[in-house]
Amino acid sequence: MKLKPMADNVLLKQNEAQETTVSGIILATTNKEKPAIYEVVAVGPGTKDVTMAVEVGDKVVVSKFTGSEIKLDGEEYKFVKQDDILAVVTE
Repeated sequence: MKLKPMADNVLLKQNEAQETTVSGIILATTNKEKPAIYEVVAVGPGTKDVTMAVEVGDKVVVSKFTGSEIKLDGEEYKFVKQDDILAVVTE
């Protein structure tokens, strides 16, 4: 099943948290917070007042308590307004 966001909504998929640190320390899986970095899965067409600035495949940072979480086909997704995106991750 596919979802197509409407207006200035963006569909995000959460990136998996890293299990080990760069130095090789294994992180405990309990009490692990969800990462704030998501991948853009789908982007709405925007509105006459809002031009969409993110594209499918972008990595973005969003606030912890923003958006609406849904579960579809065993995957967790989050719908947010483009205004709720704090930054685009670049390398």
